[in-house]
Amino acid sequence: MARQKKTQIKVDLDLPKDDTTMAKLYTIIGISLLLGISSLGFWIINTDFIPTQNGQPMFINMYCKFDPRFQTTYSDNQSCDILQDTPSPTTWESGDPWRGVGARGQDFDVPGLDDDTLGTYPRSLMPQQMTVSCEVRDTKPVPFTVEIRDPDGYLLTWHDKSLKHYSNATNTAKAQGGGCDLVIPDVQPGEGYTIAFISNDESETLDSVAFSISIDVYDGIPDNMNNKSLWIGPEIKPLGFSLRPIIFLNWFGFGIFIIIYPASVFWEKQMKALNEVEEKFPDFLRDLAEYWKGGLSMTVAVQTLANSEYGALNDDVKKMANQISWGIAFEVVIHQFAERVGTPLVKRAISLITEANRAGGKISDILVTAANDSREIKFLEGERARVISSYIAVIWVSYMVFLLVIIMMGKIFIPAIAGSNAGDSGDDEGGAQIGNMQIRSIDALFFITVFYYGVTMQALGNGTMAGLMATGRVTAGFKIAGQMIIVGLLGFNFIVYEPQLIGLSPPPGLNPATGTYTPGPAYIP
Repeated sequence: MARQKKTQIKVDLDLPKDDTTMAKLYTIIGISLLLGISSLGFWIINTDFIPTQNGQPMFINMYCKFDPRFQTTYSDNQSCDILQDTPSPTTWESGDPWRGVGARGQDFDVPGLDDDTLGTYPRSLMPQQMTVSCEVRDTKPVPFTVEIRDPDGYLLTWHDKSLKHYSNATNTAKAQGGGCDLVIPDVQPGEGYTIAFISNDESETLDSVAFSISIDVYDGIPDNMNNKSLWIGPEIKPLGFSLRPIIFLNWFGFGIFIIIYPASVFWEKQMKALNEVEEKFPDFLRDLAEYWKGGLSMTVAVQTLANSEYGALNDDVKKMANQISWGIAFEVVIHQFAERVGTPLVKRAISLITEANRAGGKISDILVTAANDSREIKFLEGERARVISSYIAVIWVSYMVFLLVIIMMGKIFIPAIAGSNAGDSGDDEGGAQIGNMQIRSIDALFFITVFYYGVTMQALGNGTMAGLMATGRVTAGFKIAGQMIIVGLLGFNFIVYEPQLIGLSPPPGLNPATGTYTPGPAYIP
């Protein structure tokens, strides 16, 4: 007798599952608090709010393991990787070409760190390379010589960029023009250096001479720090903009943004999903009432409505129909639905329906009443959002106007004021003298810092108030506040944070002499 094959039956038990929404929310809040507080901690240890005995920010002392009781030396700074000094190029171009040059020279200075600043640190470890480029034009092949002398009159030895030979003078004139690309490996700081161009043919002059001198100068300020040793971070140049995205000021905005924004976005996404369910809930109640009036029981009505279209409510209606098909009582099914959605509107309507069904009254009227009540509540919520939207627009406009004014002050007003009273008045604090009135010099970075803190706090207050007015939820306000903080960050980073405003001084210039001179006989000690 053949053995009959057993038929495998699959039953899709769409049983209620544990809701992980709150667990996810608490996880996001915990991670956000950890990262946000860390960002604020990094910000505050880079500010002057926590004084130290050696004047260095606490971050520097902690990272470099400096003893805050003792002033650091240049050697100490060079021993820490984030404080190591690197040379910055400073360039002098001759401007208008020299005309009719038989023999002409000009003095200039070579900046750099003095011996008192270096202390015991070897100067040999800090070579300042000089690069000299020149362009000489003449209608004849007139040979010429380039001389570069130190303050004592010694000729400096250079090599060309091809490294083919070393010399202390060059004869590179060519017919119709010539040039030079000279490299001096190391020039010491000092005043009174000289560059001179000399025609080797005493009867001929060079029609035009143009040159450029570039020196890699050590200024004692690390690339990641400003002149107050405050953290400004590495420079990046996207799309031609000079940005320092991890400057210590930004960490204040980063910290607040990370604390308030991620959890707010998550929660508002959940609220949006619940709102979509609530929008379709009155339609479901109305159809349920119609089926009840048609003589169907609640269980049959729900199973029939499972094939209807209710948008975001489809899954819950199908789940209720499946539970009823398993023999679960209608009261239990509808109660579990209310618990899943969890909003006051749905809970109130379901409670009303459950009590009416239990009492045996005319439930169709109760369903219609609950549907109308829910629809009216959703209409009022929508009307509130529409009315408040104009106020939110006003809040955004006022914030943008405030931000624009602050940016204009930081970009134009503060640099102008800082530049107008930067003269030497003989006072230790600097400033300018107008009659009997003393205008003290101002710290541009201080005002930029105050402006940025003000913009960030304005964003936090305005955004929170806008969200509360629109929805009554502080999370909606935090979401808008986070967006405003990002707008403020972008505005300051792309427009306001210029090197001179964040306390990063340009490398010192070569201070060329005001006029040229005719060099005498070559002095070779």
